[in-house]
Amino acid sequence: MMTRALEDRYGRVATDLRVSLTDRCNLRCSYCMPAEGLDWLPDETVLSDDEVVRLVRIAVERLGVREVRFTGGEPLVRRGLVDIVRRTHELGVETSLTTNALGLSRTAQALADAGLDRINVSLDTIRPETFLEITRRDRFDDVVAGLEAAQAAGLGPIKINAVLLRGVNDTEAPELLRWCLDRGYELRFIEQMPLDAQHGWSREAMVTADEIFERLESAFVLTPASEPRGSAPAELFMVDGGPGTVGVIASVTRPFCGDCDRVRLTADGQVRNCLFARQESDLRLAMRSGASDEELADRWVVAMAGKLPGHGIDDPTFLQPDRPMSAIGG
Repeated sequence: MMTRALEDRYGRVATDLRVSLTDRCNLRCSYCMPAEGLDWLPDETVLSDDEVVRLVRIAVERLGVREVRFTGGEPLVRRGLVDIVRRTHELGVETSLTTNALGLSRTAQALADAGLDRINVSLDTIRPETFLEITRRDRFDDVVAGLEAAQAAGLGPIKINAVLLRGVNDTEAPELLRWCLDRGYELRFIEQMPLDAQHGWSREAMVTADEIFERLESAFVLTPASEPRGSAPAELFMVDGGPGTVGVIASVTRPFCGDCDRVRLTADGQVRNCLFARQESDLRLAMRSGASDEELADRWVVAMAGKLPGHGIDDPTFLQPDRPMSAIGG
């Protein structure tokens, strides 16, 4: 079987596949969706477990994908998650999961046994009252329990993804970092991106990477990590000489599009060659119409070839994607 690369016109090769398993979520984070939630994808449009695994297998065996991360929405609400992870692990690739950790205390060991390598957990605060304000759910203790279960199950290193919101939790960066360092979690701050369902994002309201560094350096000494960043989105820094680190993902103010190695598959079977793409390529319809593995691989290659050089957030003509983050996958 011939393996081809998912290469775009600028020489970037996608080897990291992000697979959204659902657009549904059991939190209502203010920077992602409205309090009342969203209209979820119709069930019949969501890929079945077998369809997900088939497309992942094509990506791995025919297109050179080496890492698969399952996302959402919230992937833990997908009933077939453990089996999907097991079948993906059997393909011989690194598997990871991005989750809000609700319910992880019940599933962490099963996921580890299925072959999951590691997890990323979204957590913006360690103050229960601030957690409630951001997520509109009083579930902070459940997140902590999920993190502890994941650590006990060996799903490491555990990475924490945090977004700072001006006037909400933007003063809490040092305490969140200290909390993570004390528990052996690797913290990554992410600039808020224009991917909310309400389209309420504004550059003026966003807490920038420079501001994040300023807040952290009020309490810690940060020195750039020695290892090269490569295609990783986070700039890594040693904290107080190490061994602990902290990362900052400055998607907006310091874009790293030139080193991007990611491709995305939505829960309804659409290829997205960029998180901010405004066009998608439908694999679901072709698959359900009888397309062969080779034909689906061909479509995927064509979809990647059209990737733009950058996300264009700084361009005055930038338009936010029609889908919010919850329907794209991180």
